[in-house]
Amino acid sequence: MLELTSRSFSSVIQQLEGSLRDAVCVFYLVLRGLDTIEDDPTLSVDRKIPLLRDFYNLIEKEGWTFTENGPDEKDRHLLVRFDNVIAFYRSLEMHYRNVISDITRDMGAGMAKFCNRSMQDVNSVAEWEEYCHYVAGLVGIGLTQLFVQSGLETALELNGDTRLSNSMGLFLQKVNIIRDYREDVDVNRVFWPREVWSLYAESIGDFRATQARNPARQCLNHLITDALKHVPDVFHYLSLLSNRSIFQFCAIPQVMAIATLALCYDNGQVFEQNVKIRKGLAVRMIIDSVDMASVERIFAQQLAILAAKIIPASADVPVHATKQALQKAIPLLKEHAPMVEAALKGERSAASQFSVLVRILALGALFLALFCVTQ
Repeated sequence: MLELTSRSFSSVIQQLEGSLRDAVCVFYLVLRGLDTIEDDPTLSVDRKIPLLRDFYNLIEKEGWTFTENGPDEKDRHLLVRFDNVIAFYRSLEMHYRNVISDITRDMGAGMAKFCNRSMQDVNSVAEWEEYCHYVAGLVGIGLTQLFVQSGLETALELNGDTRLSNSMGLFLQKVNIIRDYREDVDVNRVFWPREVWSLYAESIGDFRATQARNPARQCLNHLITDALKHVPDVFHYLSLLSNRSIFQFCAIPQVMAIATLALCYDNGQVFEQNVKIRKGLAVRMIIDSVDMASVERIFAQQLAILAAKIIPASADVPVHATKQALQKAIPLLKEHAPMVEAALKGERSAASQFSVLVRILALGALFLALFCVTQ
């Protein structure tokens, strides 16, 4: 069921250790089932709300399934066969079940709250953060509780400071919302906060027009800058982890997120299509995310890419704020900090110059080989 439902999380969940693997697998599938109800446009609000609020009770009900999702809902299969998930959930140790039940209850209540109103009524950044808390911050909090319950993580801060866990989730959710602009707007879903987008357009749908590309990019950069404020919390959280499998499980989505932000920054294609990082880059980052030093290096590389897109002479408020956000992140990067500092100054670091040289030499060798073959 996990492999059918998730391409990206399946492999990282399965490399977790011991009983934690099963607990996180079930946790993911339970919340995915909840999300499948919330996302389905064919279900009426009146039908969704009681289901969302009661879902934490439904997962205790042996044999329960749900067949009312629309035929095109991508995870419909999960709820049709949800009795299998419930059976496995009921086999978990009670301390795991308690965490899953509590988070499901809180998330369902939060989803019901926002389900009862149009997302276009999310006016402020504070309301945006509240929504992100319900759909992603709670995931971070729940996962942290599962890590601690497993006995594999013992840091006191992890056990008591939900702010860091929440921030981990908010960072990932904001990145997804920022990247998915076109996909969401085309189906009349609006997740960008009015407080921000109204600074740049009369209607959020205006950003799709080519002639609105400049204010659209400014709005995009504004929201990316807001997401960057979570980077210090991400680094603090990851630095507290001691178990390698848990570290990789947490670090991989975060490095993917920072690479996505670097790709999206000042990128007009966000308003035309769903942009994604290259598969080769994704694979390399997955392989490389083994410890804190490697994460610092990846973040430095991606933040340098983002910084290099900033127009030095620009007086735009988003640009100034982005520079400030990057300055706050620089001390976290340790020996890799000069890479971002150089990019902010419009300079190329020695490493990036060497990288360019290697690419030029590789291309030259390729052209030479092709020439020899044709001769």
